[in-house]
Amino acid sequence: MEIPELLLKFKLHILFAVSFSLIILSLLYMGRSFLNVLAYFWPLLLSTALFLLAVVVFGLTSPPSGQVSGEKAGEGILDYVAGPPEPVVQPEFGEGSSKSEQM
Repeated sequence: MEIPELLLKFKLHILFAVSFSLIILSLLYMGRSFLNVLAYFWPLLLSTALFLLAVVVFGLTSPPSGQVSGEKAGEGILDYVAGPPEPVVQPEFGEGSSKSEQM
């Protein structure tokens, strides 16, 4: 009666060992065909890895665009497109008007 209790106690360990061994056996069985696929696509995989590495390096080394200049992002191009601001003309009140009419 002691063996079934031990089996129940270590059922997760046994399940893990069996699944791990099945994965290893399947990799050994399919290994040759997988190596053929890697041999065919290795330039593509290598260039993709180098591109991602370059993106990470440039992202870490270059400062964010807000720190490059004192302007907010896109503020300079918006000022260029909008042109110079038009002067605001304040209406002048006549001498005969009272303060109650102005408010």
